Amino acid sequence: MKRNILKLTVGMGLLLGGISVKAQTDSINVVTTAVPFLRISPDARAGGMGDLGVATSADANSPFWNLAKVPFAQKNFSIGLTYTPWLKDLGLNDVYLLALSGYYKLDEEAALAGSVRYFSLGNIQFTDGSGNDFGSGRPREFGVDFGYTRKLSDKIGLGVALRYIHSNLAGNLAQTGTTYKPGNAIAGDLSFFYTGIGEDGSGWNFGATVTNLGTKIGYTNDATQKDYIPANFSLGTTYTKAFDEANKITFGVDLHKLLVPTPPKWTGNSSEDSALVAGYRNKSVVNSWFSSFNDAPNGFKEEIKEFQVSLGAEYAYNDQFFFRAGYFYEDKTKGNRKYFTVGLGVKYNVFGLNFSYLVPSGSGVNRNPLSNTLRFGLIFDLDDIGTME
Repeated sequence: MKRNILKLTVGMGLLLGGISVKAQTDSINVVTTAVPFLRISPDARAGGMGDLGVATSADANSPFWNLAKVPFAQKNFSIGLTYTPWLKDLGLNDVYLLALSGYYKLDEEAALAGSVRYFSLGNIQFTDGSGNDFGSGRPREFGVDFGYTRKLSDKIGLGVALRYIHSNLAGNLAQTGTTYKPGNAIAGDLSFFYTGIGEDGSGWNFGATVTNLGTKIGYTNDATQKDYIPANFSLGTTYTKAFDEANKITFGVDLHKLLVPTPPKWTGNSSEDSALVAGYRNKSVVNSWFSSFNDAPNGFKEEIKEFQVSLGAEYAYNDQFFFRAGYFYEDKTKGNRKYFTVGLGVKYNVFGLNFSYLVPSGSGVNRNPLSNTLRFGLIFDLDDIGTME
């Protein structure tokens, strides 16, 4: 079915590789990227804890959050599948994120892992500014990655992954003399994990990751119009308290920051602003990762506002029943995403089922695309670590 004009505008805005920074005021300066589907939580368990995942216990979805957790998993082979409806609150049924992930432990020290994320934007009717019909299309994006992770000691693990990203927002649509094409990019992840969980099941975990370190992506043959992908730096910690063999509770916090340049502060002078745009777009990828910590127009005070915070908790009974809650915070000048989440999990033998729900928040353009949405995930733990030879 044909989508409304709002959806088309969003899709074409990404397609054209621009960020509407000129329309922003001095007080609102959102850091944006291409392929933002890579920032959607692809995991119902983490989704129930405010998108907390960097230092939680390992499971099949660990490749999405911190690959270095995998060697500490209790199973040697696990697969996870998660379905996330998108804009369900607007009555759209063909916009969704489908995620598949898993790992296989080669031995007690090392493991291989991989994941796939597929984002469908549904069917869209393309038109120009005058309403002329350019036909319909089905924009879609996906990312595929493969990684290797290894223990350095009984408490420390490291992981590396390589990712291929494909974004087809308008196929080979030709409009006003410009032919658009699918965009492609290559990126990598580096991850670190430390576990201090003792024999009684209590203790701290710590994690750190840098993800989507890779090339820019473009949708035309104009090399000056390529956009940054969502390179990201994350730190996380959790504390688990085991009351007895059957009851334990985990609390945690994650901090995230995009390693992407902050849009410049506009002067109102067309020639000066054109130079600012050129400087923003022409910055090298590697330089942008490091400069992203000190390039905010209003200095350190604004830079701190670019950190996002995830707070979450999980209560587990007998490692079979799980109750989760969380909160996600983003400063109002950097996107203004603020929401509470709740979740449930059930595990029986090799089969696990997770649900998460995002409590409705905001209104109009500030309403979260996952408001009033139930997302669910399946996990299959196919082999106990004790069976390894």
